Amino acid sequence: MASGLLNISLLGEKTLNTGDTAFMLIASAFVMLMTPGLALFYGGLVRSKNVLGTIMHSFICLGIVSVIWVAYGYSLAFGPDIGGLIGNLDWMWLKGVGTKAGPYSDTIPDLLFCAFQLMFAILTPALITGGFAERMKFSAFLIFTVLWSSLIYMPVCHWVWGGGWLGSIGALDFAGGTVIHINCGFAALAAAMIIGKRRGWGRESFHPHNLSMTIFGAGILWFGWFGFNAGSALAASETAVLAFFTTQVATGAAALSWIIAEWVLRAKPTTLGAASGAVAGLVAITPAAGFVSPVSAVIIGLIAGVLCYTAVLVKSRLGYDDASDVVGIHGIGGIWGALSTGLFASIAVNPGGANGLFFGNPHQFVIQSIGVGATMAYSFIGSAVILKIIDVTLGLRITSEEEVQGLDITQHSEIGYSI
Repeated sequence: MASGLLNISLLGEKTLNTGDTAFMLIASAFVMLMTPGLALFYGGLVRSKNVLGTIMHSFICLGIVSVIWVAYGYSLAFGPDIGGLIGNLDWMWLKGVGTKAGPYSDTIPDLLFCAFQLMFAILTPALITGGFAERMKFSAFLIFTVLWSSLIYMPVCHWVWGGGWLGSIGALDFAGGTVIHINCGFAALAAAMIIGKRRGWGRESFHPHNLSMTIFGAGILWFGWFGFNAGSALAASETAVLAFFTTQVATGAAALSWIIAEWVLRAKPTTLGAASGAVAGLVAITPAAGFVSPVSAVIIGLIAGVLCYTAVLVKSRLGYDDASDVVGIHGIGGIWGALSTGLFASIAVNPGGANGLFFGNPHQFVIQSIGVGATMAYSFIGSAVILKIIDVTLGLRITSEEEVQGLDITQHSEIGYSI
């Protein structure tokens, strides 16, 4: 039987599809690799005295969130619904989650769906760390990651994918434009504003110490994103093929449009611009990947590159120090991706989706706008409250002396390079 279709045995039970299962195992591994890739991407952007501390922020999320997910996170995100807002705790410690097919897929094990979604939950708080790079206490970061994952990520994930209110009204988010990118982008904005600027920001030059590392990290992210987007089809299906291809062409278009804009405004195209543009394209196509045509994906990518580059340029005028441009790339790119889904989605390419504004359904754009606004507000306000509580009780920021020495020595008693 064709992959992705429900197989029914003579006893009426769901039968797992080995092709889908193999595909989703590989996709889950791809998404896991994105977090170490992100660590390299961010690690190259900071000064050399902070390279290990920055990498550690991403890498340790693999540990923190894995434990949370098993204990209660998966139940909150995907468990039986409470009022459209959150899952209940019936699935704590993965009670009842096993190797049979579950409620979210008829052809892969329930535990595999749980594993795939875990990789998303790990990556999202890691993405936030670029907004406060080079100045947050490691102890405060650990507490923030636990609280933010539990109180912000899990509810928003449930709203969209777990049977919550946004999914119920028809919001389209194929692989995480709202759940991941808008969510992390506006958490990063709250963090940058509350923690404050890096010492010397605006007066001194803050150059990336290793752009080769950043480019390599961007390449790993691009590679892993095929699992991120194509895997969100949950089957080795036609929709997975569509998502795979739209991911590639949107990303390439965004990388190109970013460096062209940079070339026009700054006279030189840069490798950092190409890498940043690629990530902007990956972000923008994420919510739309399985709902739009390849031509629409190119348009989404071209606009994303220019739009996110512009957002990065204006951050200094707005006065917040977003060290790795999480707001400009993930926040703004995520908004554009979610809204563009409401413009370009077409049931001609995916009958399981909806038509967008350009295909005769303006209501879908309205629904997408509601999802964008709700996620922005909840993430920014909720993140700000969490950060303020940590600041009052533990303190968020390293001292000025520690900032001069760097995170590597002061937080981890290590150095990234011996020269």
